Formats: sequence, structure tokens, C-alpha cells
Amino acid sequence: MIMKAPLVVAAGTFTIVTTEMLPVGLLPPMARDLGVPEGAAGLAVTLPGVVAAVAALAVALGAGRLDRRVLLCSLAGLVAAANAVSAVAPSLQALLAARVLVGIAIGGFWAIAAGLAPRLVEPRRVGTATAVIFGGIAVASVAGVPAGAFIAQLAGWRASFAVMAVLALAVLVLMAVTLPPLPATTPFRPGDLPAVLRLPAMRAGLALTGLIVVGHFAAYTYVRPVLEQLGGVRPALIGPMLLAYGLAGIAGNFLAGRTAVRDPRRTLLAQAVAIALVTAVLAATSLPPLLPLLVWGVAYGGVSVSLQTLLSSERDAPPEAASSLLSCSFNASIALGALVGGRLTDGPGLTALLYTAAALTACAALLAAFSTRPRRLPAPR
Repeated sequence: MIMKAPLVVAAGTFTIVTTEMLPVGLLPPMARDLGVPEGAAGLAVTLPGVVAAVAALAVALGAGRLDRRVLLCSLAGLVAAANAVSAVAPSLQALLAARVLVGIAIGGFWAIAAGLAPRLVEPRRVGTATAVIFGGIAVASVAGVPAGAFIAQLAGWRASFAVMAVLALAVLVLMAVTLPPLPATTPFRPGDLPAVLRLPAMRAGLALTGLIVVGHFAAYTYVRPVLEQLGGVRPALIGPMLLAYGLAGIAGNFLAGRTAVRDPRRTLLAQAVAIALVTAVLAATSLPPLLPLLVWGVAYGGVSVSLQTLLSSERDAPPEAASSLLSCSFNASIALGALVGGRLTDGPGLTALLYTAAALTACAALLAAFSTRPRRLPAPR
């Protein structure tokens, strides 16, 4: 049986993540057209992530009794509008204003969508449905961003945003037609936040998010110079190797969907150990980096699913608390990881960068090994 509702939500996550990362492949032509340096144009990537970290909590806390299907459709409409404005933006300021809207949509969408699987499928299929929803991230990395760059080569960077606006409208229609009514359950109120943050699984999950995501993005943001300068990879092979990494990430996402529902703590332990070992191997040896890169892809590809499953195992928290706090922490950790990676790359160098990433993820492994075991979720059959 095809899980239509999770697939439609996955189409939404694909659209959201592709929109978020689209400027990565468009920076040079965007900067030339808008008459700004590439560094300034890069704010189109940084700004949505910062806004999303705030919006994840703000939307979850402010949504109240609004039907979640209506909220998701509204956020898809916001993405469509933001992309349409980006496509005709006459200046960097106008483009950044549109990207603020993208950040609001990212944070709000993930705060609601990440924890929807239990409301869309029967209990035995929750793990697979969660993996399907998060699969939109990996597919966006593998296909969405390169497709945007390809469209820009054919018709200009503005056409890429225009296509994403149309896609977001299509997703809006699909969600409106396919998703069942999703009335609010237990609202996540501002007064709940201190109590939620005292819950053991929430504390452990958010700490693991910070350690793993900061460590990963510190290294992965600079994976190209790592591969070229430390691994001796020719520039022509970088694209195929990153594609292989992305495909490995898709596999890791669905593998974690099966294992994390049984024991998210052990799954995160294995993922953290794998990332720590891979980054240490890349720093310490001159071995061909393809195999370590594939292991890295499998390990990190399942981190989002595993973290969401761990946080959702804390049943004393309001249902949307896990998703909103994870989205907030995840986006903040991405920004911090990229910042830490840049400082280390420009300072001590790439080897120190990789060892730092290995140390952070090794700390995550220790935390996962010795943290309180969460209550088991029903295992898929």
C-alpha cells in the first residue's frame, strides 16, 4: 500500500529544502545581476537558516488550535510567494526580504511536519512514514539543488525561483486534497517550555543534535577542499563523489527509519561513532576517500530521523514540542557548524577541522551510550 499522505508531506519537505539551498548553486549569476559581491549574495543562504531557528518555536507556540493541514498549506503558499518575489527581485534587499519569508516557512513547516507520521499511518508503519517524510531532505540535496542549477544555466537564475514557486503551489494543492483534517491535539504553550526542557529524552536529544550537527556541518561545509587538498581528489571527480554521498544518505535515511523506531539511542550511537571515525580517518590518512565518504553519507543520512524518533519517545511532552525544538536546534546547529568550520579552515587548517568534527561526534557517541534509555516505541512488523 502506497503511503499517499507521507509522500505528499515528503514533497513538501523536498520543496522547502530545495528552496532553502537553491542559492548555493546560483550565487555567481545572482551576485552579478544584483550588482553585489558573492559574499553579500551568500546571505540568501545564511538568513533563512537563522530565521528558521526562531520560527520553529514561534510557529509551534503560536499555532494554537489551527488545523495543521491548513497551517501546512499556508506555509506552502508562503514558500510559493517567496520564490515568486525572489524571481523578480530588483535588488539584494528585496531578495533577502523574500528569504526571510522562506525562513519562516522552513521553521514552521518542520515544526509541524516532522512529527506527523503517527497521525498519518498505523503504528506499525510510523518508522517508515517518518523516513519517507525526512527523505525529502536527501532527495533535495541529490536532485533538487542540481536541477535548480541546471535550470539557471538554461534560462537564468530567476527561472529557477519561478519553477520553485510553481512547484510549491502544486504541493499546496496536493496537501489540500490528500491530507486528512489534522486538528490541533495538545497545544504547545510558552509556559510548557521549561517543563519540556527538563524531560530526560528532550535534554539528551537536543544535546545530541548540537554535538552531531555542529560536528557534521563544520566538516561537511568544507568537504570539497578536504577531498581536494587532503584526499587528492581531482576537481572533475568531486561532483560524482558528492552525488554518491547523497545517494548513500538516502539509503541511510530509510535504514534509520527501520532501526530508530526500535532503539533511537543505539541508532544515534552507531551514527555518531561512524561520523567520528570517518572524519578522523580523513584527517589522519591519505587513503582513497570514496569509501569513508559513503560511510559518512549513510551515517548522517539517518540522523534527522533518529533524532526525531528519540525526541518523540518522550511522551510527557506535547506532540509538537519535539518537532519544533528539533527544528530550532537543528537550524541553529547548522549555522554554528558552518561558522566553526570556517574559523578552523581559515586558522589551524583542514586537518584540525576534521579532528574537531571527530571530537564533537565522539562526545555525541559517549552521550548516546550513557544517556537514559528512552521508552521503546512500537516496533514495525
